[in-house]
Amino acid sequence: MSLRKINTTELNISIETFRRYILLKQGLLGAYRFSGKPGALEYVKQAGCIQFDPINICGRNAELTLQSRVKGFKKQHLSELLYKDRALIDYTDKELSILPAVDLPYLERWRQTARRNSADYPGIEEFAEDALAYISKHGPVSSATLPIEGEIIWGSAIHWSGNRHGKTNAARSVLEQMFSDGRLVIHHKEGTKKFYDLAERHISPEILNAPDPNVEPIDHIKWGILRRMGAIGALWNRRSDSFLGIWGMDAALRTRAFAELAAEGRIIPLSVSEISVPLYIKADDMPLLEAASERKRYKKRCEFIAPLDPLMWDRNLIEAVFGFRYRLEIYVPAEKRLFGYYVLPIVFGEEFIGRIEAAANNTTGELIIKGLWLEPKVKWSMALSDSLHAACERLANFNGCSETTYSEAAQKALEQIGKG
Repeated sequence: MSLRKINTTELNISIETFRRYILLKQGLLGAYRFSGKPGALEYVKQAGCIQFDPINICGRNAELTLQSRVKGFKKQHLSELLYKDRALIDYTDKELSILPAVDLPYLERWRQTARRNSADYPGIEEFAEDALAYISKHGPVSSATLPIEGEIIWGSAIHWSGNRHGKTNAARSVLEQMFSDGRLVIHHKEGTKKFYDLAERHISPEILNAPDPNVEPIDHIKWGILRRMGAIGALWNRRSDSFLGIWGMDAALRTRAFAELAAEGRIIPLSVSEISVPLYIKADDMPLLEAASERKRYKKRCEFIAPLDPLMWDRNLIEAVFGFRYRLEIYVPAEKRLFGYYVLPIVFGEEFIGRIEAAANNTTGELIIKGLWLEPKVKWSMALSDSLHAACERLANFNGCSETTYSEAAQKALEQIGKG
């Protein structure tokens, strides 16, 4: 084992070992660690949550997150875990997310804030009483089927829905308010349309009515840091998008939380070659770090990573560790994009090797590879070529496509890479 302490607190490891550790933690290197519907649930438990995004180009973000690391994962598995088994739940965590239902008590701060929020908007509670009575009698509703008409001024306290400065749909607002404060859950979805039902019908009282296990704010922050560390594999004590959703955390409290977690032996500081600041991992992940240090040869896999995958939550960390710079360009004007609209990073073996843009055409049954860009350092090989094509076929099958076609630009890129 190549791990050694450089002082009384930090372990000194190579950046190659650290890369291997991150990918092993993510289940993206070597044999699949997660399989089928049970594997999907296991991964979400490890990550704490996976981010929801409604954009559906070649699968939605949460689906793509699971597809890349869960062998045999199907879209129906996630739907069943959410709306049949009720093992997972939609709620706010790292933005709008999907998380284990048993974790709901830890987010009580969000629900309390949402409850206080309703007092700022006259009329919302009157609508809520009507909505609850209707749902109690008739069952799940969407904003289109709930018989509440008109508009109201309302904005969510915990996510982006509503309009604090102008009127918005009253039915949608009251449903979102009660979803935020815990009275409703999402019963199911039809495409992007959400249907809501009473939370008490689908969540056990032991979970729904449980107090927040973290009484003190610092305890909640420490819990959130450990949660994000489980999602990414490692964190540094600096500003990061990965900390979004950790209630009440500022730089001083973050530093205090890191120090206390290290003193308690719950996280381990690492000195990683080529990284100027310490990185931290959960103490429970030390066996995985030790395995990564043994220089075992792992089978190379080619996987396409979702844009909002937990692995990408701290893009600056990924750039520092892997030398791969990634930015989502959905909101960039087409003429200013460096790559494409919905581009997925590509992992092959122990490296990020490039990006791919794929779109599923449900009418023709084709998965269209619109663009392919490999990093300059990547050397073409038959193993890479075969793995890349196999990954495209898996993505096609995942989206119910019977054929994979390559745009002229993608085909040209393949030919140029092959010549290189």
